[in-house]
Amino acid sequence: MRDQNVMLDTDLAALYEVETKQLKRQVRRNAERFPEDFMFELTPKENQSLRSQFGTLKRGEHAKYVPMAFTEQGVAMLSSVLNSKRAIKVNIQIIRIFTRIRQIFINNTELRLEVEKIKTKLDNNDKNLEVVFRYLDELIDKKNDPKPRKRIGYKSDELK
Repeated sequence: MRDQNVMLDTDLAALYEVETKQLKRQVRRNAERFPEDFMFELTPKENQSLRSQFGTLKRGEHAKYVPMAFTEQGVAMLSSVLNSKRAIKVNIQIIRIFTRIRQIFINNTELRLEVEKIKTKLDNNDKNLEVVFRYLDELIDKKNDPKPRKRIGYKSDELK
């Protein structure tokens, strides 16, 4: 969301084995620890888009309040707010997952750059091949359209 890798409060609450409202309460009590780049609440439009992905809403299964989205830094900050052994273990795993995601993204970026280099080289080769084929076509046309040449040397036909 918003071009960031985030985790929603409901998912984090399930991982930490706490109620979502307890997680939100702790975050609100410690709001100064969660600036906008650590955590943000979804806009109504984002929330509607998210809800539409779940299909038909069932009574009691979806929150009536706007979800909070936590970035990697926000998830790390949760360990200081939810101070339990479970929270620490979960945080370590989540940080490892974010690190893997970042590494995969970096590897894909490097691969994409290599593919672009190859494409550029192929484009240049295509242009060079076009020039070569154009010259070959010109040579073939000249060969098929011979101009009468003046004979040099001994001309036996003229003496007859």
